[in-house]
Amino acid sequence: MSGAFAGRRFLVVGIGVAGRAVARVLAEEGAAVRVSEARPEVAGSEELAALGVDLRLGGHEPGHLDGVDAVVPSPGIPEAAPVLRWALERGVPIWSELDVGAELCRAPYVAITGTNGKSTTTRLVASMLQASGLRATACGNIGHPFAVAAREGHDALAVEVSSFQLRFHRALRPRVSVLLNLAPDHLDWHGSLEAYTAAKARIYALQGRADVHVGNAEDEAAAAVSRAAPCRLAWFRTGSPEEGEVGVVGGVVVARLEGGEVELGRPRVPSAGFVADCAAAAAAALAFGLEPDAISAGMAAAEPLPHRGEEVAQVGGVRFVDDSKATNVHAALHALRGRRDVVLIAGGMAKGVDLSPLAEAASSLAGVVAIGESAPAVVSVFRRLVPVRTAGSIEEAVRLAHGMTPPEGTVLLAPACASWDMFRDYVERGERFAAAARALSEEVARVRR
Repeated sequence: MSGAFAGRRFLVVGIGVAGRAVARVLAEEGAAVRVSEARPEVAGSEELAALGVDLRLGGHEPGHLDGVDAVVPSPGIPEAAPVLRWALERGVPIWSELDVGAELCRAPYVAITGTNGKSTTTRLVASMLQASGLRATACGNIGHPFAVAAREGHDALAVEVSSFQLRFHRALRPRVSVLLNLAPDHLDWHGSLEAYTAAKARIYALQGRADVHVGNAEDEAAAAVSRAAPCRLAWFRTGSPEEGEVGVVGGVVVARLEGGEVELGRPRVPSAGFVADCAAAAAAALAFGLEPDAISAGMAAAEPLPHRGEEVAQVGGVRFVDDSKATNVHAALHALRGRRDVVLIAGGMAKGVDLSPLAEAASSLAGVVAIGESAPAVVSVFRRLVPVRTAGSIEEAVRLAHGMTPPEGTVLLAPACASWDMFRDYVERGERFAAAARALSEEVARVRR
């Protein structure tokens, strides 16, 4: 069989969305593919079997590594997993799923990582590329695997990359890389903040002098990592830019170049997170070579993604804001920035991260409702600072929070934690929060009639 991987033998570990896509691409490109999966049954495995993939379901075993040239773990497989340890002991190379895309991709691409804002920035960059007349799409950790997009004949790609994917990559070389920000997250997977930081830094590991890395001039930790990039540096910030930077002046994203300030567009939503992502995307687009008009048009066409600070209901004068995607402390603090009279709904799976820095936002808060397995930790953070209640469900949390909120105040779902202890994902958490808030709004309206 012909193809880019003809004659090569791969073990794909885990067949979730990403693993299934990678296994399919490898098989279609001529590789001999074996899959090792912990679950005894997986929907969609029949499709892989039809392509000749050797399915080993029901648990990982050392024998699954026999005869393979490389192992490609799904993003959810931690570095400490026995199957990866067996590979290292045998000297079998571990590939990231990014490597499959990088080996196949013939178009230039922008790669975006960071603790928060990756998906929004990736979509913004894709929108700007499209506005310039290029056939482009957003892909990677955003839900459309890089390996799939690499075969679709695009002129350019915007690729979201996670720390899980970056940890093992050996082929990713973007024309432009972006590190949006850096704060403790996924420490249960990486084992330490140092390991997490080192994984993020690998986004520019293979870039050369002709490439560009975009860093955040206002994030001290991220900026320190960016300064070590082996290529040309560009910077963004949310304040007034210095020479050569992209920043924000009067709500407009601008670049300060030799000829003065050039306007690059006004973000459609003035929230702090979205504005920062627009500035980062604009800096990346400039570094890629796009013209200001295309950047402005792409920014104007892009809206914030759901569950990232959208108002979902009002009950009397109380606003309910869904920032369910704020799955770490850094994101929750960002969601609280500039707000007052807030009752915060927080908690879930903390992923090994210390929640105590949330106390920095106490002056913005009228109260806190703690949920999920980390509820005791949330209570501990705030108990001496603001009123704190505990809820057993998101619906109960909405009612409790409403009762604690001052007139014209805000109930903010910004959990600072992952959702998997109570929900399928952050989307379900946000949707149930919104549904409970709207139900409460209708109930209050009926009573007033």
